[in-house]
Amino acid sequence: EHRPSELMAKLTNARELIERVTEQRGRASRFDALSKELRADRIIAFLQVEALQILAAAGSEHLSTLSGGRYRLAFDQDEFFVIDAWNGEERRSARTLSGGETFLASLGLALALSEQVRSLSLNRRADLDSLFLDEGFGTLDPETLEVVVDAIEQLGSDGRMVGVITHVRELALRLPARIEVDGAPRGSQIQVIA
Repeated sequence: EHRPSELMAKLTNARELIERVTEQRGRASRFDALSKELRADRIIAFLQVEALQILAAAGSEHLSTLSGGRYRLAFDQDEFFVIDAWNGEERRSARTLSGGETFLASLGLALALSEQVRSLSLNRRADLDSLFLDEGFGTLDPETLEVVVDAIEQLGSDGRMVGVITHVRELALRLPARIEVDGAPRGSQIQVIA
């Protein structure tokens, strides 16, 4: 036979155990959710989105300069967007840019990426001392080509080697040193011009 005080003590103990079990189940649920979020694929996806947002912000500054203040970039839901200041801050897919505008956006992102590599480097081995730009120049109007050439010259002035691969003669003639390749049936010939 149990005394009322013993029953009350056992009932209180049972309530405390139920509260502790409930609390531990809650903790287990949170740890389970955390372990799922920290899985390699989820954390990598999170870091990629963060990196692309940082790249878009830095590339946006370059694109704004290259486009005379017209365009900026944004990254959202796995896609790059362009913000057109000349069209009421319209936000649209970067895929809607013309060939020349796409080239400027790509150049802005390339410049931002080269800066990000430099900022992440802990030693000289991680520096990005050269940058090669391959084509796209033929899509540029003369005014935009001038802006791009100025940007390339500015890149070269900070100690980086900038290589440009182009068929646009006006651009090639503006570069301080170049290797010209002349194709012929019996093989190509190269000429170094410094």
